[in-house]
Amino acid sequence: MKRGIGLLVALLFWVTAAQANSPSSFVIEDIRLEGLQRVSPGIVFRNFPLTAGDQVDSAELSRATHKLFESGYFNDIQLLRDDSVLVLKLQERPSVSLIRLEGNDVLESEALLEGLKQSGLQEGDVFKRSTLEQIKQDLVRLYASQGRYGADVNTEVETLPGNRVALNINIKEGQVASIQHINIVGNNVYSDEELKDLFSLKLPSFWSFYKKDDRYARQKLSGDLERLRSYYLDSGYVNFSIDSTQVSITPDKKHIYITVNVTEGEQYTVRGVDLAGEMVIDEAELQQVVLVEEGQTFSRRRITESQEALVKKIGDAGYMFANVAPAPELHDDNTVTVKFFLDPGKRTYVRRVNIRGNTRTADDIIRQHLVQLEAAVASNERIERSKSRLEKTGYFKSVNVETSAVPGHDDLVDVNFAVEEQQSGNFSASIGFSQNSGLIFGLKVQQDNFLGSGKKVGIGLSNSDTLTEYSYSYLDPYYTVDGVSRGFNLYYRERDFDEDNTSAFSTDEIGGGVNFGYPIDEFQRLSFGLEVEQITINTNSTETPDEIFQFIADEGDKYFNYSLSAGWSDNHLNRGFFATKGYSQSASVELGLPGSDLSYYRANYNAKWYYPLTEDRFWVMGVKGRLGYGGELGSNEYPFYKHFYAGGLKTVRGYEQNTLGPRDSKDDPFGGNVLVAGSAEFIFPTPFVDDKQSWRTMLFVDAGNVFDTSCSSTSVCEDGVQLDELRLSAGFGLSWLTPFGPLSIAIAAPLNDKEDDETEVFQFALGQSF
Repeated sequence: MKRGIGLLVALLFWVTAAQANSPSSFVIEDIRLEGLQRVSPGIVFRNFPLTAGDQVDSAELSRATHKLFESGYFNDIQLLRDDSVLVLKLQERPSVSLIRLEGNDVLESEALLEGLKQSGLQEGDVFKRSTLEQIKQDLVRLYASQGRYGADVNTEVETLPGNRVALNINIKEGQVASIQHINIVGNNVYSDEELKDLFSLKLPSFWSFYKKDDRYARQKLSGDLERLRSYYLDSGYVNFSIDSTQVSITPDKKHIYITVNVTEGEQYTVRGVDLAGEMVIDEAELQQVVLVEEGQTFSRRRITESQEALVKKIGDAGYMFANVAPAPELHDDNTVTVKFFLDPGKRTYVRRVNIRGNTRTADDIIRQHLVQLEAAVASNERIERSKSRLEKTGYFKSVNVETSAVPGHDDLVDVNFAVEEQQSGNFSASIGFSQNSGLIFGLKVQQDNFLGSGKKVGIGLSNSDTLTEYSYSYLDPYYTVDGVSRGFNLYYRERDFDEDNTSAFSTDEIGGGVNFGYPIDEFQRLSFGLEVEQITINTNSTETPDEIFQFIADEGDKYFNYSLSAGWSDNHLNRGFFATKGYSQSASVELGLPGSDLSYYRANYNAKWYYPLTEDRFWVMGVKGRLGYGGELGSNEYPFYKHFYAGGLKTVRGYEQNTLGPRDSKDDPFGGNVLVAGSAEFIFPTPFVDDKQSWRTMLFVDAGNVFDTSCSSTSVCEDGVQLDELRLSAGFGLSWLTPFGPLSIAIAAPLNDKEDDETEVFQFALGQSF
């Protein structure tokens, strides 16, 4: 009404002006604004298309007034003329002084106010009734998306002094409407129950309050219908169709009924499989990756997987833009001939390999691990291998790779690696207390990626109840460009085994060595090392057991040894830390060489295997195993300080560290020359943590023990391996990659402990992961 009055006044003004001044058009010398309070002049001039210097008539002024009114800032606009000055007399719309929300419990007021702000309504803004009506509808839709179809929103505009208003929004949220019935009509091959199991939408159940799977959502129903369609198409029903879908709600808007009408059609089998088009790879090789075979029940899933496998196979040969189009041909006898049309396109080359996200690791160190090189033929297989090799380094929390076409070229791509670095070692400078070592003073640095150079460097200065150590180690994984590694180490140690839950003796050790590693292939390596060591055994006349005194009587208490080590590893794990897929195994042997004071051998075998249960690889089954065996060479006895031990985080959780197995004449753990240990783990996402890559939680069952094949007559021990003596435990474990290295915690309960076993429910370690 006000708008009409304003336009009428403007029209009368120009009629009067036309009668008093001839001609009716004039040149605007200036524009004067009257009535502005909160709206800035800039907003007016942006929405009023006339400026000083324009020659105007009544029609142009009318159009300009309409445009300014459409900006939504004014209730009334009047145009006046003072000689050649155009006067705009404006009445602003009121501002929103206050927004009151009432009745909302499910949605918090802060969230609703933020939503209103994003929709263009907040305190201090110019009030627009059209915006309020739109927001009212949006709120109703928002509640409907949560299954509250009975929600109602009422708004009230309260006038306040000073051209202001308060908005009162009263909300009736209503109850959540639940699905009461899902009816599938037309199915004969599969039962209603079998088909309903495919749906994410469910009827109310005990867990519905948590899963909320009994609440209808259009997107969920669309996904369920697609799963239903895929189920039939993967089972050979090529002509399956969903004829209609009805969703109805009861008058009280509390219950929903879903009806799906289907036509199943006949089941088809595969008559034959053909490949057509340009064969850049031998057809026999291509046929090997095709999963569709003659005589099979037709399956759309197998066709899709075969299509993807063909694209990957052709891409491995350098045709990154290959196109494979499947074309099923139906026959009257309910059979299908499946044809794959191949269009490889041009052979593709890599223009650039780009690396992003590495703030610490140098580019050239990363490129050492890449098998896809610049200016070479692009290969899906080499790109994926490069990604896998980077993940195995342990330097990165995540590695992502994508290929992008080079604009203007149909035979060039850029390969882009995006990495997120993580702590690849640990550092500690501390005065602390450890569960097994007591009071600790130390400085330790262990870096697998020292200063981003890819070198592994370790420096240790530590003092605790069990160990005093000064050590230095260095390893260059790429001593040569083809992956030969070289490393060396120096150390001095004083170890008190009595303080580490074992027999009462200590050792003074000084030594050093050099080692080399040689790659066999992408996954396997050989390693060789030579070490020289001087070891002194220290005893306690009252606490040291007879077995050690007897060994010293036979072999002496000081030994200068040359030891040769050899190892083999085969690593197919997908990550260096917290692997979720693949397996690894390694074997090593240490030999005390002839000419040393003690000649012996000590062998180890370790294996890991992970199998993801879900595509996101957050739910994983894992199995680990470890075997160890040692013995004497020549006339020397096997050195007792080379014994294996079991119990603790590294072997059998739930038992105190190093306490399992044979005991000496003083009834202290003495270890043995045989180790058997294994673990089964169920890995699941860490609750309430967004960064899944840095945390690992699991349920586990451990088994293991140590044995001796030639027990001393004074030891509490039986010769040989007794599998019925394996100790079992089960519990919960958590590891976290902290900025200072991995932190691991285990809560475990022994399952078959015996009276003399030393058990421990809670165990932890810094610098060790599961």
